[in-house]
Amino acid sequence: METVELARLQFALTAGAHFLFVALTLGLATLVAVIQTRATFGRSPVHQRMTRFWGQLYIINYAMGIVTGLVMEFQLGLSWSGLTEYAGNVFGSALAIETLVAFFVESTFLGLWIFGWNKLNRWAHLALIWIVTLTAYASAFWIMVANGFLQNPVGHVVDGGVLRLADLGAMVANPAAQVAFWHIMGGALVVGGFFMAGVSAYHLRRRTAEQEFFRKSLRIGIGVALPAVFFTATFGGIGFQTLQPTKVAAWVGSADRLAEAQAAMVERHGPGDWLPSVGWVQAGALTMLTLFAVLMIVAGLSCLLMSFRPVVRGFRLWHWLLTIMIPVPFLTMIAGWIFREMGRQPWAVYGLLTTADAMSPVSGAQMRFSLAAFVTVFAVLIAVNYWLLARSARRGPGAVALGDRPIEAPVPVPSF
Repeated sequence: METVELARLQFALTAGAHFLFVALTLGLATLVAVIQTRATFGRSPVHQRMTRFWGQLYIINYAMGIVTGLVMEFQLGLSWSGLTEYAGNVFGSALAIETLVAFFVESTFLGLWIFGWNKLNRWAHLALIWIVTLTAYASAFWIMVANGFLQNPVGHVVDGGVLRLADLGAMVANPAAQVAFWHIMGGALVVGGFFMAGVSAYHLRRRTAEQEFFRKSLRIGIGVALPAVFFTATFGGIGFQTLQPTKVAAWVGSADRLAEAQAAMVERHGPGDWLPSVGWVQAGALTMLTLFAVLMIVAGLSCLLMSFRPVVRGFRLWHWLLTIMIPVPFLTMIAGWIFREMGRQPWAVYGLLTTADAMSPVSGAQMRFSLAAFVTVFAVLIAVNYWLLARSARRGPGAVALGDRPIEAPVPVPSF
């Protein structure tokens, strides 16, 4: 493989892996906030325990996601210095805001939420998780603003051979960013909903003692996943209207459309192969649409079945199905990500900077070493995250450490 292909493969693997952590983090944060709201208003003991159990799984995934995000950031300087030098003044502003939101606001309030159990007023503690959830979505929004600029560069001027930000409002209002954000938000809720339903189904199938606990959790998971599926489909359909002509041509696969798109790009940019890989674009789109159809069918069927309490408790075949379905939303989102990113090629900034020109001046040997190192680190992080999540989920709410410390009694002050 050429050096540029190795760099693309490295970024695809690491960014895709990080994307999976983000999807589950966004989905679980929303679900935990909803459950804690129910617990706070209704003072329901079971919902309080549900908040702690699902909150602990959320924290595990969030922590590992932060680590993968930090590792991924190194690649912008190591492998893509050409991109940062040419367009960093524009899309770097969105990344800077995202960093401030994620590392200074979201992390701070999450820390207060974690260590504020049994110490803060219940309303203040509820406000914390909602702040965490909203800042998580704000963080995702600014990431999509940066990615949207790469897909459809707007709000910039060329100054001295590099891009400068001229209109932040135009970059924020970019349809390629706005529509994609709502699509991602819906997809994250699908991921979180099916994760909650699948873990709950696992415990219901094994007839654990916490039947009421997981029956309620399953209903919440499916209750969120079903409307989220239709929400995601809606913005996914709208998103097709924001695609680049070359991506549309590759998706359609028509020889006439491909020739027309290639001729238009040659006229604008000169000789070259300006079309993305038809195979990758079509494979990503077809996989996404097929798996999404499966999610819609299972979510709709599950919504009907969960209306009957005996079925929720005893239908083991359905429990098996929901457990097996846990990875399907992740695979669907990865397929959609492949469709979105592969369809932009051969551009790093569409129509302005090619992927080859965006690369750092590194040798093939350096790139192979970097690829091996990054893949190894990410494989370990993914394995550790899976092990921690599986162990905590399997142990159930009885082994949760989050929020289990009682309120400390005040230390008596001796009198003299």
